Amino acid sequence: MNKLELEQTIDLHTKWLADNQDGVRAVLTDADLTDADLSGAVLTDSDLTGAYLSGADLSDAVLIGADLSGADLTGAVLTGADLSGAVLTDAVLSGAVLTDAVLTDADLTDAVLIWSDLRGADLSDADLQGAVLIGADLSGAVLTDADLTGAYLSGADLSDADLQGAVLQGAVLTGAVLSGADLTGADLQGTVLSHAVLEGATLPPGAVN
Repeated sequence: MNKLELEQTIDLHTKWLADNQDGVRAVLTDADLTDADLSGAVLTDSDLTGAYLSGADLSDAVLIGADLSGADLTGAVLTGADLSGAVLTDAVLSGAVLTDAVLTDADLTDAVLIWSDLRGADLSDADLQGAVLIGADLSGAVLTDADLTGAYLSGADLSDADLQGAVLQGAVLTGAVLSGADLTGADLQGTVLSHAVLEGATLPPGAVN
């Protein structure tokens, strides 16, 4: 899809969101948007399933409720983007920059976020079951009540992260950094914390120190 076609699609989608009779929902299934500039774009409730967005600039984009399942967002920039309630199941976000992004209630089941930058991101109530976050930077991230059952967080940086009430059953945090993290009320049943750095972390009663 070329730049003009993309601009037209976004314009029609904006009209659709405003209930304009001339509007058309953006359906970009499997679209090639590699390195596209979508910074600040409003794509609420759009369909981007399987889209190729590697290297794309989605900084400050509004993707509330968007369907990005199976999308390739490798190395994409999503700084400050709003992905509240977005569907990112099986999406690949390795190396993506999601600093200060909003991912509340987002579905990231089985998503791949290896070495992604999620510093300060809001992932409260997000579904991260089975997600692969090896080496990811989640320092200062908000993960209150998030579901990280079976997630892979080996070597991840969760320093000063807010994990209050998070579910980490069976999650693998080998070598993860949790210094200063708040895990009050978190479910750590079966969580692997070998070689994890827990200095200054607030842990629930009975957790391994």
